[in-house]
Amino acid sequence: MDYDVLVVEDSASMRAFISSTIEELDGVRAVQAASGFEALKELPRRAFHLVITDINMPDINGLELIRFIRENDRYAKIPLIVISTEGSQRDRERGLALGANNYLVKPFDPAQLQELVTRYLKGGP
Repeated sequence: MDYDVLVVEDSASMRAFISSTIEELDGVRAVQAASGFEALKELPRRAFHLVITDINMPDINGLELIRFIRENDRYAKIPLIVISTEGSQRDRERGLALGANNYLVKPFDPAQLQELVTRYLKGGP
């Protein structure tokens, strides 16, 4: 089975790094968005199996994107992973309270990201 993962990150180099890390996994295809606004345009174009988003982005930030996804019946069940430089307990709790399934702090271990992606694509908690 092929899995489409939406990677939302305003830094081109980080977006490429995240995408290449998850595309090392069998059947995973990354679709990249450079902002929350671009992500909102991508969401209706295909059935995404997972969304990975940064928090600090221009226009629509990651927290607003999470809120939109969780409040929209069409997307509400898509697992969400936040990857952010915002590593305080307060930031982490806010992201998880809005509906993110997991929260990684940059810099992160690529193997940990691959493990999370695999878990969520297989329907795990």
